[in-house]
Amino acid sequence: MWSRLTFGDALRAELGAPRQARRLGSSPRSRVWRVELPETSAVVKQIVDGPDADERYAREVTALRLAARAQTPVVPALLATDPAERVLVLEHLDHRRPGADWIVDYAAALARLHAAARPQDAGALPRWRGPDQADVDAFLGLATALRVTVEPGVADELAELVGRLGRAGGHALLHGDPCPGNDLHTSTGIRFVDFEQASLGSGLMELAYLRIGFPTCWCVTSASEALLERAERAYRTAWRAATGSEAQDDLADACTGWLLRGDALVERAHRESRDHLARIPHQDWKWGTATARQRLVHRLGVVGRMTADHGALGRVSGLTGAMRDRMLDRWPALRPVPARRP
Repeated sequence: MWSRLTFGDALRAELGAPRQARRLGSSPRSRVWRVELPETSAVVKQIVDGPDADERYAREVTALRLAARAQTPVVPALLATDPAERVLVLEHLDHRRPGADWIVDYAAALARLHAAARPQDAGALPRWRGPDQADVDAFLGLATALRVTVEPGVADELAELVGRLGRAGGHALLHGDPCPGNDLHTSTGIRFVDFEQASLGSGLMELAYLRIGFPTCWCVTSASEALLERAERAYRTAWRAATGSEAQDDLADACTGWLLRGDALVERAHRESRDHLARIPHQDWKWGTATARQRLVHRLGVVGRMTADHGALGRVSGLTGAMRDRMLDRWPALRPVPARRP
């Protein structure tokens, strides 16, 4: 059901009366309209009711205000808010279809977004939360279900990985869901939207999206190695320009962390509900541009290659390679994930 625009008296006093309101597509967690205001076009977003609606609204407002510090804009301007109704009013920006090498400019914009937060912002947003021992157990359980031998030492490597990710420093402003579709490619650069899951942590966890295939997103892509290297250089260059420091340099840990997350095989509404990795031997399901098994085969291949010469994850490399081979033997019709975004 299409709901009426929520635009209260306080917003009208500040921005004027909206007209030509048009409902836009959005997730079930929000309602979004495009409107015309006396001075500009705008987007009105309302976070809908739910057990975490207030938290999601607070995260989005906080993240937009932190991101507004960036010297080169990386988010739409926040024009006004109505906390009582969980409404944000943002500048409207026209989106253009990205080019084939879109991830290069995307990565540079992502670095500028990450760099907008500062050490003194600690506590403004929750810390990023990585995989835990339950994720490790589920992943090793999948290996056993696939009849792949788990060599001695693998469990220890993964437990140590969980510890490293849990201790990871950094105060980057993380988007939380930096997916194709949450990036607006405008005539003046890329802007990110939809910060309901924003957090603070290591920027590597989102830079890893490019290689691991956008794990929290409906749209999976697999870019060429040459394009990935260009994008990662662009990220590091933009980070250095914004912060005067070098970005951290262990994407293997970050990508392996995403591989362990069974919740990264389903859309948000179905996360934290069951062991999704345990479903893989018996069931495949489509989400967006790829199936769960396609996503997992892609991630296994990425992690297998990245950890081949990684001292702390060498045994994990052998396991992931064997799991990928077993899946392709068992389901030979599985296709690679798409190389381009839709």
